[in-house]
Amino acid sequence: MVKVAPSLLAADLAKIGSEIIRMKDAGSDWLHFDVMDGAFVPNLSFGPAILSAAVATGLLPCDVHLMIERPERYIEAFAEAGAKVISIHVEAAEDLVGTLRRIRKINCLAGAVLNPSTPASRLGIALGEFDLALVMTVNPGFGGQKMIESAVEKIPQIRAMLDDAGIAAEIEVDGGVNAENAPMLIARGATVLVAGSALFGASDPAALIRKMKGCGA
Repeated sequence: MVKVAPSLLAADLAKIGSEIIRMKDAGSDWLHFDVMDGAFVPNLSFGPAILSAAVATGLLPCDVHLMIERPERYIEAFAEAGAKVISIHVEAAEDLVGTLRRIRKINCLAGAVLNPSTPASRLGIALGEFDLALVMTVNPGFGGQKMIESAVEKIPQIRAMLDDAGIAAEIEVDGGVNAENAPMLIARGATVLVAGSALFGASDPAALIRKMKGCGA
């Protein structure tokens, strides 16, 4: 079953509680939580305190995407704040495999993230160590960007790598995802779709989520 994860970065943060309720009622599965440090990416966003507030609603599991340098410094803080999934960039981790193992050890699902220009082969060293591979289809740092089509081709490559190794893991896609391109992403092997402005800006997010999952309008 395909999961849909609204990106909190696109929410009206003055109404964060009601925004999460709106996404839960619409049929969302996870809440995607982008963490930016102004160094690894050219923007700043949320920290553990905001995650705690989101988790306190008790509505959606929080999928934390660490777009930060040396993410190994903060995994415990986000786990303690209530993360269900913690994903780190292969480009940023000093010890990718060791950090993924630490994430699992603290009872979170571990994710490995690829920037658009990073080849799928970079995941090879970590096969079996992650529960989720996150394919960025925009350059991380800002919402509302158009999908980079060439990055999409990594999805079937990763699916083949996982299948050949007999490993079960989610493939998440983040960047420019909407109802129009969701079927193409699912057909290539995606199982988790992150959407920000498309969902929070929708007049009927429930209809949009059904369409993204292939269940009709």
